[in-house]
Amino acid sequence: MENGFSRRLHMHRLLSIGKRLLAATLLCCGLAQAQTAQTAPTCPPELPPPTGAELARLQQQARDRGVLWRLDYQGRTSWLYGTIHVNQRDWFVPGPGIVQALRGVDSLALELNLLDPAVQQELAQGMRLQAGAAPLPPALRSHLDRLLRAACAPASVAALRPEAQVITLLTLVGRSQGLEPQLGVDLALAGIALALGKPMVGLETPATQLRELMFDQPAEVEQSVASGLAQLERGDAAEQLLRLTQAWAAGDVHMLETYPQWCNCLGTEAERQLYARVVDGRNPGMAEAIAQQLRQGHSLFVAVGALHLVGPQGLPALLAAQGFQVQPVALGVAAAESKTPEMQ
Repeated sequence: MENGFSRRLHMHRLLSIGKRLLAATLLCCGLAQAQTAQTAPTCPPELPPPTGAELARLQQQARDRGVLWRLDYQGRTSWLYGTIHVNQRDWFVPGPGIVQALRGVDSLALELNLLDPAVQQELAQGMRLQAGAAPLPPALRSHLDRLLRAACAPASVAALRPEAQVITLLTLVGRSQGLEPQLGVDLALAGIALALGKPMVGLETPATQLRELMFDQPAEVEQSVASGLAQLERGDAAEQLLRLTQAWAAGDVHMLETYPQWCNCLGTEAERQLYARVVDGRNPGMAEAIAQQLRQGHSLFVAVGALHLVGPQGLPALLAAQGFQVQPVALGVAAAESKTPEMQ
């Protein structure tokens, strides 16, 4: 499995536009790098992908992390797994229980099938700067450029829409805490699924995600960018992302459920409405896509952002309401404190 996984890492690096969008979906309310020094920033070195030897080491020490639900329907078992779209290097490779669960299903289901060339093209087009689009006001443009330079964003972001440039900043928030978007758990799962010969299913379309994050009216673009930049200036963004990542690693469902109360990212009505749209608001569509697959006799390992799996509007609750048997499976620190069903 390691060889197949290693061969495909270079493919995942090419999907950075899509990953920026996924990262923005998880961190929708402005978690971004608050580096505002006027002097030239000290840019971190480019993070190389794990080598084959490093992947083998990471696999040997891998532990099951995250949040997981077992989903039973008509004698077949599927899984709902909450991912994080940025990660520490030592946590990149999923643990043995997660890999075993993936082995036992028909398909891997992600928010988007980023290995589909049509999906890649639609995302790229949707995030590209639109011909004839009104420019940002000079002060706002200068503010955005300053933060892009401070975050060592690649020069290629200039070809993206202003909202997408803010999304690029979102993916860079965790670097000071050792977190990188190219180490997202969903990327690792996609590589393992490919190595196992498992097909991939997209629960959403690019249009669904683009509709919530990109705008056509200049006033809406300005409001979105200004709100994002105001969040960028808050000094605790990287620490809050680390806290979220640690809650995910520990399997701490309560911390994930209460994220809106402690994230310091939902201070305005506009931010709360955005969160409701891009997290809870997308769950019914994903739940229906999962239900359709299950009713057609397919078993799935569903891997989506962990915030989509918690609370009364999370996917487990929505699927249980449709009559599917859903049970939590404790992982991480929670596994030592819970008597919930184990993976079989």
